[in-house]
Amino acid sequence: MKRLIGIGVVALALFALPGCVVRHYGRFGPPPPPPPPRGYMMMRPHAGLVWVPGYYRWTGHGQRWVEGRWERPPRPGQVWVPGRRERRGGGSVWVEGYWR
Repeated sequence: MKRLIGIGVVALALFALPGCVVRHYGRFGPPPPPPPPRGYMMMRPHAGLVWVPGYYRWTGHGQRWVEGRWERPPRPGQVWVPGRRERRGGGSVWVEGYWR
C-alpha cells in the first residue's frame, strides 16, 4: 500500500512539474512577421527601374504588408539593398532598405 501511494505521489509531481517552469523569452519589440504572402513580380514597365521587394511594417497593433514596386534609382548604377531583421540585445529590430 505504501508503495502504491509513493508511486501516486511521484506521478502527481511529474504531471504538476511542467506548470511550475518559468518561461522567459528574451525578446522585446514587436513579434516577428509571418512569412511573406505568395505574390508575383510584374514585368518591368520600362528600362532603368529596379524592383523593390515588399515587406511587413509594424503599425503598433500588428504587421501590415507593404507591396513591392518598381522604382527609379536616385542615381544611375545604384542598387536596392532590401530591409532585413537583425538580432540586437536579445530581440530583433527592422532595418529599412536603402539605395547603395
